[in-house]
Amino acid sequence: MAVEKLRCKECGTEYPLEALYVCERCFGPLEAVYDHSGHGDPEELRRRIQAGRADLWRYADFLPLEGPPPGPGNRTFPLAGLPVGYTPLVRAERLGEQLGLRNVYVKNDTANPTHSFKDRVVAIASARARELGFKALACASTGNLGNAVAAQAAAIGLPSYVFIPADLEEQKVIATGIYGTNLVEVRGTYDDVNRLCTEVSAEHDDWAFVNINMRPYYAEGSKTVAFEIAEQLDWTLPDRLIIPIASGSLFTKIARGFEEWRELGLVEGAPPVLNGAQASGCAPVANAYAAGLDFCQPVKPDTIAKSLAIGNPADGPYVLDLARRSGGSVEAVSDDEIREGIVLLAQTTGIFTETAGGVSTAVLAKLARSGEIDPDERVVLVITGDGLKTLDAVRESIARRAIEPTVDAFEASFAFGAVA
Repeated sequence: MAVEKLRCKECGTEYPLEALYVCERCFGPLEAVYDHSGHGDPEELRRRIQAGRADLWRYADFLPLEGPPPGPGNRTFPLAGLPVGYTPLVRAERLGEQLGLRNVYVKNDTANPTHSFKDRVVAIASARARELGFKALACASTGNLGNAVAAQAAAIGLPSYVFIPADLEEQKVIATGIYGTNLVEVRGTYDDVNRLCTEVSAEHDDWAFVNINMRPYYAEGSKTVAFEIAEQLDWTLPDRLIIPIASGSLFTKIARGFEEWRELGLVEGAPPVLNGAQASGCAPVANAYAAGLDFCQPVKPDTIAKSLAIGNPADGPYVLDLARRSGGSVEAVSDDEIREGIVLLAQTTGIFTETAGGVSTAVLAKLARSGEIDPDERVVLVITGDGLKTLDAVRESIARRAIEPTVDAFEASFAFGAVA
């Protein structure tokens, strides 16, 4: 067992591995702490990882479970749940050509079971919840997390409760409700939903709210994005990553994943430059970065990128620190630029992303066109969700032709001329 305890990120106070998420002394966030001293030779550890399962549990040594990972051979976990992770890293040559970049890759997390990276964090949180004896899964969600919680709960046979803003995209609502979850639509923003869930979690202490009382374990799932990228790049680090920011946890944990493997000698080289991506209609972190602040002022979201619409991001200050220390930035793009980003990615890679991925792609384009990215840098664009979740955002971007059922009508509609 590598995971040892929980520790406050602010004051360093230590806690046992229980369902705790906030420091009693300073109210700072808690995170998992590991003892990796027993791993031994890096080459041997690489071989062990490569011989592992083709999902995120190949990285079990770096995840916060006290027992072995879920699987048929583990009686504590008779059901493994959904197979999560080990998603493709795609060389995006045509996208790179459009932007004047020679080494662009797309980490395509739309290939997860419910088509977003949230399957990763839920896999870890649900496994730890079962170790701790919780009887139900729950969450506050802007959509993707609700999909993942409802699906994972259905797979492992636990009841679930998903709290969402009432104005969420219909595609995401349907893709959550279909799993038989208890769906709670709240009249308010995500921040209102999250506040309510914090209160409800105090009343139902046998429910595992994956992004509240299970947050220190949940957040660790995002490290597996970094682990997979490094392994897929033949145990090397990229030069730069473009990462969407909602709460900021994905951004900070990807950085932590690379740091852990550098400390162990599994990968070498300088840490990558980290660029965060937000929608201008909900850009508390980008605003703080531009203003030179080390804290985020809350905003009221107004953007098509609802999965990133968190006006008071918990990890915002840590994102600011990491972006600056890495030589990166946090950028914001408009809703029109988001739509253009979705179309650009789809038409150059064949990958259809939701609005969050449109944000990341638009920021990549913005940085490339401004000369911020060297043409030879190895850049990874992190795509976190599938475009089928946000169809309305690009409905007007699709060209359509309605013709009569004749060859002449077809030829004329494409200006091929009349058939002789």
